[in-house]
Amino acid sequence: MPSRLLAPLLFVLLGLLGAGLAQAELSQDGNLRIAFDGNFSPRALPRDHPAPVTIDIEGAISTTDGSHPPPVRRIEIELNRNGRISTQGLPACSGPLLQSTSSKTALARCRPALVGEGSFAADVQFPATEPVTATGRLLAFFGRKAGRPALFLHLYATAPVRATFVLPLTISHPDRGTFGTVLTAQIPTLAGGVGSVTKIDLRIERRYTYRGQRRSFLSASCAAPAGFPGAIFPLAKGSFYFLGGKRIDTTLARTCHVR
Repeated sequence: MPSRLLAPLLFVLLGLLGAGLAQAELSQDGNLRIAFDGNFSPRALPRDHPAPVTIDIEGAISTTDGSHPPPVRRIEIELNRNGRISTQGLPACSGPLLQSTSSKTALARCRPALVGEGSFAADVQFPATEPVTATGRLLAFFGRKAGRPALFLHLYATAPVRATFVLPLTISHPDRGTFGTVLTAQIPTLAGGVGSVTKIDLRIERRYTYRGQRRSFLSASCAAPAGFPGAIFPLAKGSFYFLGGKRIDTTLARTCHVR
């Protein structure tokens, strides 16, 4: 059965990691700043049932004084109850299949579970040196962890060195409140603790057929009150924990239109 999960979940979770946003939500603590943004399409959705959506993600972590930002160690995202992720009949991948693999090998092993693609960058700063930017490809796979639905993000750096990072997102569902899904991720250490992911661009889109029926990995409805053409709603609340104990909370609101 489909799990309740807000359609733009990855757009919220990973938006904090990109760079160069023209219009973004900003949150700041001291000299540390998070900007995140993203879009889902179509913006016009049915009022009373979910429809397929595509998500584009971008965001930024920076400092106001130009210093090297501390690494993110944990992310917790509380998601609005409206929306759905459909995984019935969708093949699943696993973390061990993705460990120590290139993008090509990861796709060879888990392509049927692929739900998103993009790119990322990470700054690595060793003592007494200028930061070095590592870049690579990002793949997102549906999977299961400890028997529960999960998402696995496969980051494969190709420059200046080759390295693979696999980020699992665990999912839980509170019984009450505006936010019905909580995503939690422990961020792996990059380059011995001196690396920080600074940029991610990601598109999430997957249509598939199961038992002759067309399905979409992500879908959403526009829960506007009767008689209203659209709605503004709290999409997500995020808590971001950095090395050294700093924490930044932010809430993202978005609009939809009834078709």
